[in-house]
Amino acid sequence: MRLAVDAMGGDNAPKSIIEGCEKALQTFKDLHIIFVGDEEKIRPHLKSTDRVEILHTEMVIDGEDSPVRAVRRKKDSSMVLTVQQVKEGKADAAVSAGNTGALMTAGLLIVGRTKGIERPALSPMLPTMAGEGFLLLDVGANMDAKPSHLVQYALMGEVYMRKVRGIEKPRIGLLNVGSEAGKGTDLTKHVFTQLQDSSMNFVGNVEARDLLNGVADVVVCDGFSGNLVLKSIEGTAMSLFSILKEELTSSLKNKLAAGVLKPSFKKVKQKMDYSEYGGAGLFGLRAPVIKAHGSSDAQAFFSAIRQAHTMHEEKVIETIEKNLQQLPKGEQE
Repeated sequence: MRLAVDAMGGDNAPKSIIEGCEKALQTFKDLHIIFVGDEEKIRPHLKSTDRVEILHTEMVIDGEDSPVRAVRRKKDSSMVLTVQQVKEGKADAAVSAGNTGALMTAGLLIVGRTKGIERPALSPMLPTMAGEGFLLLDVGANMDAKPSHLVQYALMGEVYMRKVRGIEKPRIGLLNVGSEAGKGTDLTKHVFTQLQDSSMNFVGNVEARDLLNGVADVVVCDGFSGNLVLKSIEGTAMSLFSILKEELTSSLKNKLAAGVLKPSFKKVKQKMDYSEYGGAGLFGLRAPVIKAHGSSDAQAFFSAIRQAHTMHEEKVIETIEKNLQQLPKGEQE
């Protein structure tokens, strides 16, 4: 497999990016990586040049750049050139920890949509209490969704969880304000009916408060709602850990207690750690494009590469296309 990597994207580039890639090269013997970025900044961190090549560019898309304008004007940027490698057939997949909006735009404009998919979805794996995690589609790629979009999200999520996560019959949930069938907006009511009539393992409406309890393996929603859920979960987790840290260091007694409970806290952190789940997949494109977390360390970036590698090996894109043809005609329009 040939993988294009944006070496300059993210808060910890290029050091953590390259360290994650080094681990991936050791793990996957069939992997060949094309680093795209400033060669002078990349080479000092490379331990080996085996199965590695560098496509030099000094231009970078920043987090403050307007996504569409940046992709169109910065055609020689590390991110755009990374995605371009996939378009030209020089790479099978692409990974970047850079500007999310720009990567979505580049993926859509350069790689293009999977045949039959109306709108792509930005889809991260989020942690659950039991540790398995769940896939949330969509968290911001498409703010205004139609029922057919969410049905296609469900299908893409079902294929991903079956092929990549190894779940035989993934449970599909529809994010809603209540679990009853008649709840929600016109959008969710139409989607509920279509998912209920599909061959997928639809478990009905799910509420946001139940997501971390593992109520479903795949949760579908419009991008506006999904982004609110994602940011709420991230914000709550950060606040909770901040409060715990403050309380556990507030007195000598608490510090001693924290020392005793340190192994338990470590297990909690590992269970809720995004770095083990990979990045957010841009589902609905013609090839795997993975958005790694902007603050990815080496382990997090490795997990994103593992995700791209598995999607390629398991032919996730091809399976989505095949399954899409099996949907009733009304669910594709």
